[in-house]
Amino acid sequence: MPGRHRDPRRNTALRVTAAIAAAGLVLVGSFLVYRELNAPSCEGEAPLSVAASADIVDALRATADSVNQQKIAVDGKCVAIEVTMVEPADMAAALADLNSVSLTGIGQPSGNTQIPDVWVPDSATWLARLTTAAPNFQVAQAPSIARSPVVVAMPEPIAATLGWPAKTPTWTTLLQAMTSGTGLRVGIVEPTRDAAGLSGLLALGAAASTGANSQAAATGALRALASGRSVLRDDLLARFPRSKDPAALKSALSAASLSEQAVIHYNATKPPVPLAALYLEPAPTALTFPYAVMPGLPATKAGVAQRLLDELRQPAFRDRLAGLGLRAADGTYGTALATPKGAPAAASPNPAATPSPAATVAAVDRALSTWVAVTLPARMLAVIDVSGSMLERVATAGGATRAQVTLEAARRGLGLFDDSWAVGLWTFSTKLQGDRDYKQLLPIGQLSQQRNQMLATLGSITPKPDGDTGLYDTILAAYETVQRDWDPGRVNSVVMMTDGDNDDDNGVSLEQLLAALKDKADPNRPIQVVILAIGDKINPAPLQQITKLTGGGVFQAKDPAKIGEIFLKAISLRSANPS
Repeated sequence: MPGRHRDPRRNTALRVTAAIAAAGLVLVGSFLVYRELNAPSCEGEAPLSVAASADIVDALRATADSVNQQKIAVDGKCVAIEVTMVEPADMAAALADLNSVSLTGIGQPSGNTQIPDVWVPDSATWLARLTTAAPNFQVAQAPSIARSPVVVAMPEPIAATLGWPAKTPTWTTLLQAMTSGTGLRVGIVEPTRDAAGLSGLLALGAAASTGANSQAAATGALRALASGRSVLRDDLLARFPRSKDPAALKSALSAASLSEQAVIHYNATKPPVPLAALYLEPAPTALTFPYAVMPGLPATKAGVAQRLLDELRQPAFRDRLAGLGLRAADGTYGTALATPKGAPAAASPNPAATPSPAATVAAVDRALSTWVAVTLPARMLAVIDVSGSMLERVATAGGATRAQVTLEAARRGLGLFDDSWAVGLWTFSTKLQGDRDYKQLLPIGQLSQQRNQMLATLGSITPKPDGDTGLYDTILAAYETVQRDWDPGRVNSVVMMTDGDNDDDNGVSLEQLLAALKDKADPNRPIQVVILAIGDKINPAPLQQITKLTGGGVFQAKDPAKIGEIFLKAISLRSANPS
C-alpha cells in the first residue's frame, strides 16, 4: 500500500498549537500558585463592633463591608466588623451608667444599648463630658474622621432681611432679634441630646454674657428657644415654611442651629423655601465625629480597630462622606459635596480659639444646667436655713454673710423660672414658730401670681442669731407638704439650703426620719429632695442617706460664694422619673 502523504504545514500548526496550550497551562498554573501564595491567610474571625451616629453610619458601614470582603487578617484571623447605628445620647447614658456617673440632662440608659468596641458619636463633646465626669474612663484614641460645621439655618427670605448673603449677622444681632419682639421664631433640637443644638446654645450663651444685663438676656433667649424646641431634628425641620407667602413665613420657624449636613440634606429635597446657612463668628463648636476606641480592648480587637481607622483615612472614605453631606476631618471637601451658599472652602478648627476640654465641659454644664432649670416644669418648695451660723461672713464673697449669698442665689435662680413654675418658700432653724423649727413664708403657688411677692419675701429674710439647725424635722414636714398636693404634670421637689448638721435634740433622729420617709414614699408619686450643703464643715453622709431614699441629691458648696453655681446644678439634675 502506498504511504500516506503528510502536509508539513499541518504538522507545524499542530506543534505550535501544542506549544501554546502547554504555555497556557504553565501560565494558568503559575497564576493559581501566585493567587494561593498571595491570598489572605486567615482562619476564624476577629470581630469588632462599632456604634456610630446616624449622620455617618452609612459611610462607616460601607467601609467596614469593604474591609471585611478583602479578608484582611489580624493575628491570623479574618476581620469581621459590624457597624450599628446608636444615638449618641443613648450611648452616653449607657457609658455614664457603666461608670456610675450622671450627665446633666441625660436620663437612664436603655436596656438594649450595648457597649461597642469603637464608638463614633457626632461630637467630641460627648467624650469630654464622660471623661471629665469619670476620670477612669479614658479612650485609647479619638481622632476626628469627619466634620460638619454648625450653622444657623434660616429660610432664605428671612435671612435676606438680616443682610444675607452680602453680610452675615453676628450672634449679638441674632440674640437681639430673638428677644426684642421682632417676630423671629427660633427653634432648637433638644440640646441635652443634640450636639448641634447644644453648640448653638453655647454660642448664644456666650453672646448673652457680654451685655450689661446678661442674665436677663440669657434667660430671654432660653425661653425663646424653649418655646420652639423639638425632641427630634425631623420634627424641627418640618416646621420651616413650605411657602413664600408672607403669612406662612411669619408663622413658621425662622431660625435654628443645625449642622451644615442637615441644611444640605434639607435643600436637596428642593423645598419651596430653601434654607440659608449662616456661618456666624465666632464659629460654634463643629461636629467632629471622633473615632473613640473603648478602653481595655484586647490586642486583636485593637488591631482590627486600627486597620479600620487606616481605611477611613483613604480617599474612598472621603468620597463616601461627601455623598452624605459631610466634610473630611480637616474641614475640606471635594466637588461631590454641594455646600450651601457662602460656605467656607475649609472649616477646620482654629487651635488658638479652641478651648481646653475642661473649659468646654464647664461651659456645657453651665449651659445645660440653665437650660434644664428653665425648661423642666416644676413644683418646688424652697426651704432656707436661717440658723445663727448663716450670719458667718464669707471672705470670698466680699464679706457678705452666708445668708446673703444664699438668698442672692435663690433670687437669681427665681429669675430663670418662668410663670409656669409653682414655688413655695419656707425658712427653718429651731423654734421659729412656737415649738416648730420651720415657718411658711409663702405657700406653693404659681409664679405668675406671686413672683413679686416671692422676691420681696426673699429680700426680708434674716437669720435668727441664737437659732440652731432643726434639719430633720423640717425635711419631714416639707416632704409631707409637697406630697399632699402632688402634681403629676411636674417634677415635685423639696430644695433645702443649709450650712449645718442637724442639732435639734428635741426633734426626730436620722433613723426616725429615714423610717418615716421610707413609709411615706410612693413610687407612683415621687418627690425629690435636693439638699444644698453650704460650707466645708457640714457632714454630707446622713444627707446622702436621705436623698438615696427620696431621689434627688446632695450638692456641697465648700466655698459658700459658689452657692449660685451649685444651686443651678442641683436644680438642673432633677429628673421627671427619678430612679
